Amino acid sequence: MLGLSFEHFVVLGVALVIFGPKRLPELGVNLGKAIKNFKDAFSGVQEIESKKVDPAAIAADEVPAPDESKKRA
Repeated sequence: MLGLSFEHFVVLGVALVIFGPKRLPELGVNLGKAIKNFKDAFSGVQEIESKKVDPAAIAADEVPAPDESKKRA
């Protein structure tokens, strides 16, 4: 059934009992935001590594500003 097993239902049930029905959606939203921020930060690290920026320039704040067209709303 939709790729869910008994263990998934047990974890969902325990989370529902611990946090309650009002708090569970809020936790899901916060977890999603945290994952998105982590992915954005990780992609920024990859961009810096791919550009071979001098670490001394990063410490001296001489890194060029990121391209504004790539920013997400």
